[in-house]
Amino acid sequence: MKSKLIIFAALLGAALFAFKPIPDAKLKYPTTKKVDTVDTYFGTKVPDPYRWLENDLSDDVKAWVKAENEVTNAYLSQIPYRDKIRKRLEEVWNYPRFTAPYRKGKNYFYFKNNGLQNQSVMYMEEGGVNDKGKVLLDPNKLSTDGTVSLGGQSFSKDGRYMAYSINRSGSDWQEIYVLEVATGRRTKDSLRWVKFSGMAWKGNGFYYSRYEEPTGSDLSSQNKNQKIYYHELGKTQLMDALVFEDKDHPSISYGAGTTDDERFLLLYGNEGAASGNSLYFLDLDNQDKSTKAKKIFEGYANNYSIVDNVGDKFLLQTDKNAPKYQLVMIDPNHPEEANWKTIIPENKKNVLEGVGMAGGKLFATYMQDASKHEYQYDMNGKLEREIALPSLGSVGGFAGEKDDKDLYYTFTSFTYPTTVFRYNVATGVSTSVFKPEVKFNPDDYVTKQVFYTSKDGTKVPMFIVHKKGLKLDGNNPTYLYAYGGFNISLNPSFSVTRLVLLENGGVFAMPNLRGGGEYGEDWHKGGMIFNKQNVFNDFIAAGEYLIKEKYTSTKKLAVAGGSNGGLLIGACMNQRPDLYRVCFPAVGVMDMLRYHKFTIGYAWTSEYGSSDNEAQFKYIYKYSPVHNVKAVNYPATMVTTADHDDRVVPAHSFKFIANLQEKQKGDNPVLIRIDSKAGHGAGKPTAKQIDEWADIWSFMFYNMGITPKY
Repeated sequence: MKSKLIIFAALLGAALFAFKPIPDAKLKYPTTKKVDTVDTYFGTKVPDPYRWLENDLSDDVKAWVKAENEVTNAYLSQIPYRDKIRKRLEEVWNYPRFTAPYRKGKNYFYFKNNGLQNQSVMYMEEGGVNDKGKVLLDPNKLSTDGTVSLGGQSFSKDGRYMAYSINRSGSDWQEIYVLEVATGRRTKDSLRWVKFSGMAWKGNGFYYSRYEEPTGSDLSSQNKNQKIYYHELGKTQLMDALVFEDKDHPSISYGAGTTDDERFLLLYGNEGAASGNSLYFLDLDNQDKSTKAKKIFEGYANNYSIVDNVGDKFLLQTDKNAPKYQLVMIDPNHPEEANWKTIIPENKKNVLEGVGMAGGKLFATYMQDASKHEYQYDMNGKLEREIALPSLGSVGGFAGEKDDKDLYYTFTSFTYPTTVFRYNVATGVSTSVFKPEVKFNPDDYVTKQVFYTSKDGTKVPMFIVHKKGLKLDGNNPTYLYAYGGFNISLNPSFSVTRLVLLENGGVFAMPNLRGGGEYGEDWHKGGMIFNKQNVFNDFIAAGEYLIKEKYTSTKKLAVAGGSNGGLLIGACMNQRPDLYRVCFPAVGVMDMLRYHKFTIGYAWTSEYGSSDNEAQFKYIYKYSPVHNVKAVNYPATMVTTADHDDRVVPAHSFKFIANLQEKQKGDNPVLIRIDSKAGHGAGKPTAKQIDEWADIWSFMFYNMGITPKY
């Protein structure tokens, strides 16, 4: 039950025919003033003329945002098929979809979206699951425009109460409330200034993580000194008990969890979003008020995650001496490796991504070449079966209570819409429960996986999806999407947004770059800090492969990525502007010298390094997108960000586009689309997603000289 920073990346796709592009040379960009700001890093003077764009409270910045959006909107509004693309997206998006149900007490809970609802609705059913549940919580009623989204949920042991968090306008800031499940009524409990937190129940309350109220902008000020509190139901937040703080290390983030029996409190300390963690525990059944949490493992070289306790022992998933992870039993009072008992040993080929306990069994999810496989073990680690899945793809779920006889899980792949299955623990039989009906024929498409060679000879896998019978003539519009960082894996998944691309004869390509977690910690380390250039080389090689094999050409290649993937696109645009026709850097980390000065950015130094370190400064300065824009002909570019993004603050994108517009030497448009009442991506309402994707596909097709078939 590890609290982790979840770095959001969306997987999506592109389409075909011919139209005369807008005369882009006539575009007149807003005048962006320059200020005389220079920083000195270890003797190197670095100008920062657009520093003023970092001030999100400034009227000048607001005026600049308005002016940039006016230029972008005027450009997009001239594309003749923009509304038709939006209509098609709305059509394919409009189908019911479900999450995997899970049981708490006598009730089952799941989310359902009827199709075009801005936010999915939480339902509950007593005794079973048959899509006849009643609404427990409808986030659509929390705002008129769908910009309030539901975050996490956590139930009390008896199932009587549900604590839940909400996010407003896409911000990472959370507010926590409590519902009485039987009546659906909200209690008086209300917690604020919460971020990156779960809700771990113990008795008549729960543990959570929070920061102090920011003294400056709540969307850009640094978030440090995270503390663990205990909230007792019915009391005000001012009365919450401080359980844990680390005054000596303000940059360490802390998350809390409790074991299923609520006997043990587990505290995880993270030095950074890409680092390992420290682990503390407290025996809540055997303590007095003076008892302090006891450290089990020092940080931050390895990852430690407790699956649950078995009596006074812990089941621990870890990469210590096992870069592809193993499951061991430990005594928290004597955690030395000599005392470990191996339950599931490391698989030297495939990554043990996760382990869950349910129905008296262990369920292990493995990644093999970026596709997921599920296995059932007994509690001693004896393999009982591999669970049959429909095809290569991604599986999620297999969570439940220890006495559950049936569990629920989801399966998805690139052309397999997310489907919910019921799984019988005793027989191993899976039955489809919720199968979506999307307005497309999956049999018309093919998915393949290739392995191409990167610059240093490393073999990198890449998924390629397209219509059957596609001609490899180098003329297919292609959308190349990647991430490459923070140990995050990109796995096969379904997205209706890609249908616009695929049904118009396009190609969707997704490589699994170094920096991700697809092959364990070694693969991750191969793309972090002083190895970050490997990630860019892997991506550039993916584009070159698609061109060489005649899937596409430079004139028909679009590239995209979000967050860390936005950094990827920004860096690769600078390094190989000749390779692409269209670029979509989304919510990217573009200023590598100052990213750690905003909100939670300091937590990424374990992944990127920091300009405060001389050797690391010299390395990241060479690829930092803002600092490496050149006076050349850049591809058609649409940067995307949002005004409430407090994960990667929009100043990154502002400064990057200001540099691009100043130095662009060709006629290709370089624009920025700045969404309002939206954040880093999570919780974005359906209507805003459809609008954004209509603009993305329109921009891409138009700049490729393509007219879709609508």
